[in-house]
Amino acid sequence: MSEKQTILVQLDTDPLPSVFDRVVAVDSGVGHLFGYGGVTPGNVTPLVHGCIFTRGPKDLHRTAIFVGGSDVAAGEAVVAAVRAALNPFTVSVLLDSNGANTTAAAAVRAASRHLDLASAASLVLGATGPVGQRVVRLLAAHGGHVRVGSRDRAKAEVVCAAVRARVPGAKLEAVGVASAADGPAALAGRTLVVAAGAAGAVLLPKKIRDTAKGLKVAIDLNGVPPAGIEGVELFDAGADRDGTICYGAIGVGNTKMKVHRAAVAKLFTASNLVLDAEEVYALAREMP
Repeated sequence: MSEKQTILVQLDTDPLPSVFDRVVAVDSGVGHLFGYGGVTPGNVTPLVHGCIFTRGPKDLHRTAIFVGGSDVAAGEAVVAAVRAALNPFTVSVLLDSNGANTTAAAAVRAASRHLDLASAASLVLGATGPVGQRVVRLLAAHGGHVRVGSRDRAKAEVVCAAVRARVPGAKLEAVGVASAADGPAALAGRTLVVAAGAAGAVLLPKKIRDTAKGLKVAIDLNGVPPAGIEGVELFDAGADRDGTICYGAIGVGNTKMKVHRAAVAKLFTASNLVLDAEEVYALAREMP
């Protein structure tokens, strides 16, 4: 009998399964793609059981689950329900709601090409959003000092507490950046800045960035003009701009797409993987 084809079951928390994620799955070489929208923790169990009770244990590595959608918190809740339903057998699971894990992994991988992240001093702007939180997590795991920037310092403190729970000993500092006047202090002594804020919001004007004389790398993840870091271009992929190495959203996005495809392919190498931010980043670190 020929080897069974791979099946990816796409569980999307939005009403319609993401076309973007479906295209990436096809380009990753998936044999068959089953897409379901409107997935919640309350309705996911029968879908999971359809994955684990249809093939024998030796073939379960050829079935996998992708959890996506625009709401990262909803995706995390679905993953928790999926894991609870994976009994007595398992299939591998990837979480990438809103592209948060693959984008954060690609951004930190870009920074690591130019800096020793174990000693780098970083500032993450828009750090309370889903991508920003994961960038903070990944940077903190390297051991460097990370300033967690938000317009609301109290929300930044919440992120710091959540990351410390996952990364014991994380060197984190919550900073409020409610106005441009807060920028110079937040940037002081930083060698890396990552902007992960809402689309179209300028988080770091160039006149403020120019005050950070030790800044070596600037990464802007905003793909909708105006740029989140003024002066960084959308297609920058290591461009030197006034002595700072810059990456724009599409410059990072090329690596993000490679990481996304690699993560989907990784699912079919075993039947018990759970790929969250850290596991996805491990794949990014393997890339040249």
